[in-house]
Amino acid sequence: MQIDFKNFNIENVQPKTEFERKVLEFLQEWFSGSETVSVQTSGSTGIPKTFEIEKKRMLNSAKMTCDFLGLKEGDSAFLCLPVQYISGKMMLVRAIERKLKIIISEPSSAPEIIKKVEFCAMTPLQVQNSLDKIHLIKNLIIGGAAVSEKLKSEISTTLQFSSSPTRIFETYGMSETLSHIALKQISPIQKEYFTILNDVEISVDERNCLRIFAPKLNPEILQTNDIVELLNEKQFKFLGRFDNVINSGGVKIFAEELECFVKKHVDRDLVFLGKPDETLGEKLVLVIEGSEDGNLKSQISNLKFENRFHIPKEVLFLEKFPRAENGKVLRKEILKIFFDTPSKS
Repeated sequence: MQIDFKNFNIENVQPKTEFERKVLEFLQEWFSGSETVSVQTSGSTGIPKTFEIEKKRMLNSAKMTCDFLGLKEGDSAFLCLPVQYISGKMMLVRAIERKLKIIISEPSSAPEIIKKVEFCAMTPLQVQNSLDKIHLIKNLIIGGAAVSEKLKSEISTTLQFSSSPTRIFETYGMSETLSHIALKQISPIQKEYFTILNDVEISVDERNCLRIFAPKLNPEILQTNDIVELLNEKQFKFLGRFDNVINSGGVKIFAEELECFVKKHVDRDLVFLGKPDETLGEKLVLVIEGSEDGNLKSQISNLKFENRFHIPKEVLFLEKFPRAENGKVLRKEILKIFFDTPSKS
């Protein structure tokens, strides 16, 4: 199904699948007299919940993204994300705000892109399974989970001999910011810092955790648990979640920073966790997805970590990581599996 919002009449939309029916239900809600729409969180950082969002704020968010990417009326977009979550809803709102032509495709881990489009949003898993198609997308944003070093490398390899003008960005945001408030280019140029959208202000608290003020998106100042490094008033580097900081013998270790380093050398998903320890408080352990591999353990032990306390005290294997629907690894569940204890709150 394709919808052209330049000449849109909801009466002409005839859904043929369950997903197309859900798209139509959202459009009916959007074009109703209500000033808000219902949005469900993914549950990746807590219990899933539903809340109401003002349509005008969603339109503000859509305009900010479309302006950043330079999208214009009549451009084409590709929707392959579930519409019960903010990510899928915002793809439709961007199409409405900028009067785009949007192709509606059943969400799957391997979206079926068959023609060139100016804009698309995907999860890292969808990109992983669509590497042979990403050259068809002019502007691709990736969200829902961090983009791994392995995937960045594969994107670069895939596009290095392509004449496609594809630009790919990693997003930073949350449901409360109506999708994202910052983008970081990872192709054709790979950048270290996220750049915030217009009408967004950032600062940090005493923990160096990001604080966001985006009045056009949310009237409140949003305090995150994301530790960042500010380059300037418009750019920041994500270092890790405060919740995931491992305090081992008084030394604070950023799990995500270590994971980024190891993933440059190891072709598997992995997480660093803090195992409760009477002496150290927390012992640094590495959990790797997949079957146990002695050679991989040796490879890990031979890596040149920046500091000796970054070397994992144990390397464990888990056949399959528990994940939220959007693909995020559920660290708390892995902690429970191995150590029968919840992580820090």
